[in-house]
Amino acid sequence: MKPVNIKVLQNELNQIESHIPQSEIINTKVSKSNVAWHLDHNLKVINAVITTMQSSDPKLYEEDFSFLGKVLLTFNYFPRGKAKAPKHVLPSEIITTEAIKIKLAEARENIKGLHKLDKNAHFRHPMFGNVNKGKVVKFLKAHTHHHLKIVKDILK
Repeated sequence: MKPVNIKVLQNELNQIESHIPQSEIINTKVSKSNVAWHLDHNLKVINAVITTMQSSDPKLYEEDFSFLGKVLLTFNYFPRGKAKAPKHVLPSEIITTEAIKIKLAEARENIKGLHKLDKNAHFRHPMFGNVNKGKVVKFLKAHTHHHLKIVKDILK
């Protein structure tokens, strides 16, 4: 298995950081949530995914990644408005800049540890099935890209 390339995720985190000053901006024609919501949610997903993978049992990994997941990750695309985020990755009602910065620092540390994970460390995605180390960067990249596109549209 080739080494995990985290540079793409580091670049995405830099983009998230660059949008923190616009956290309060909202454009209800694009999203009912403000920029802060998308940044916070995305960082929660990154941190939850990696934390879950760190505590997963690689022996229990089964390859069942869905065809839909393969197609969407191939095109680095998540459709808008088609999925609902699980409760544990939903932001709280009040999102502070400081809270986003703390999650961002945590995400930066978490992605540095991806290379240490077993190749079958995994998390279960409700639509895609099991996502292991080999697919996690593509998944996180596509998810982050999706929310950054929404943020850019909010800011237009």
